[in-house]
Amino acid sequence: MSIFSVGRVCVKIAGRDAGRKCVVIQQVNDHYVVVDGNTRRKKVNINHLEPLDQILEVKESASHEEVISIFKESDWEVWDKKSKKPAPRPMKVKASRAKTEEVKEKSKAKKKKA
Repeated sequence: MSIFSVGRVCVKIAGRDAGRKCVVIQQVNDHYVVVDGNTRRKKVNINHLEPLDQILEVKESASHEEVISIFKESDWEVWDKKSKKPAPRPMKVKASRAKTEEVKEKSKAKKKKA
C-alpha cells in the first residue's frame, strides 16, 4: 500500500498551486496521482506532493462537489474555478532607449577603471 493512497491529504510543493492542500482521489501509477481540493483537479507527480497525517473518507474518483463538501466539513479552503482565476502575468516593460544608453555607459566606465 502506497503512502499516496486514495484519501491522503497532501500539500503541493511545486507549481502554481504550491502551498495548497489537496486530497488524492485516484492513483494512476507508482509516480502519478490525481488530486483535488484547494488545487486544480489534475494529475500530479508524487515528487511534487508532501503527504500529511490526515486521511479523509473519499471514494476513488470522487467528484469535485464531493471533495468540496468534505473540505468544508474540515474548515479548509476549496478551489473555486469561478472566483480564483490565476492572476494575469505582468507584461514585460521595455526600458527606454535613454536608460539602456545610460547602463551601457556605466558598464564601459567600470571596464576602463579595471
